[in-house]
Amino acid sequence: MSTPQYTPHGLVYERAGCSGDAPIVLIHAGVADRTMWDAQWEALTAKFDVVRFDLRGFGESSRPPRGRWSHTEDVLSALGYLDISRCHLVGASFGAGVATEVALLKPGLALSLLLCPPGGSLLAELTEDLKDFFEAEKSALAAGDLDAAVEANITAWVVGRDREPSDVASSVQDHVRRMQRRAFEVAEFLGETGEAEFDPPALERLPDLTVPVLVLVGGHDLDTTRDSAERVCQALPDVRRVDWPDVAHLPPLERPEDFLTLLLEWVAQHPSR
Repeated sequence: MSTPQYTPHGLVYERAGCSGDAPIVLIHAGVADRTMWDAQWEALTAKFDVVRFDLRGFGESSRPPRGRWSHTEDVLSALGYLDISRCHLVGASFGAGVATEVALLKPGLALSLLLCPPGGSLLAELTEDLKDFFEAEKSALAAGDLDAAVEANITAWVVGRDREPSDVASSVQDHVRRMQRRAFEVAEFLGETGEAEFDPPALERLPDLTVPVLVLVGGHDLDTTRDSAERVCQALPDVRRVDWPDVAHLPPLERPEDFLTLLLEWVAQHPSR
């Protein structure tokens, strides 16, 4: 395992692996942190130069920003600091939105883009299941009940639709519980800071994204994610969609070996030279 380090803007990151080919950059989900890639990390770094971050407000990236900020600018600054001018971007859920914005803001940076699944700024529809999640999380946080707020996230994003908790490995649920609770705790450290919004929204600029994109969607995911996947696939000029019917919102955690295989095959199809 590599040693975590800080970028000048306060993001914790790890970088390890083989130099030569374009790096693989992993951007975690909003219910997670950089440890969501633990199951793939050793195998990936044995073959590639790999970078993973804790986005600001997640994991160990608890340093408050100075003034207005955005996750997208944080990642772009980090990539510049690491002297990465070409890379494969892999984003899960919220991280998929960030990865898409990064690719749009800096054309030529991304060799490929893997959204597993689309989320964050790529969500467009306030579906009933998403509304139920927001209400459950908001009520729990208003009551100061972090445990209940964490469980609202487990129910929505880990268990998903048409499943029971017993259908999902307890190790996956417990891992997400730890990551999500940490995110709630870090949010208290950050306080009220001004996060800049991507304008115009990424969904409106998708036709400008000319890099190859792979979209991975779980059959037990929420309706809002499935709606996003359809919008993304309709708007992009170079896109492939893969559906895994037996997972929810976090395919890399539920099927880690299959996800590694998918990622390796995808990167091999889009070499840096």
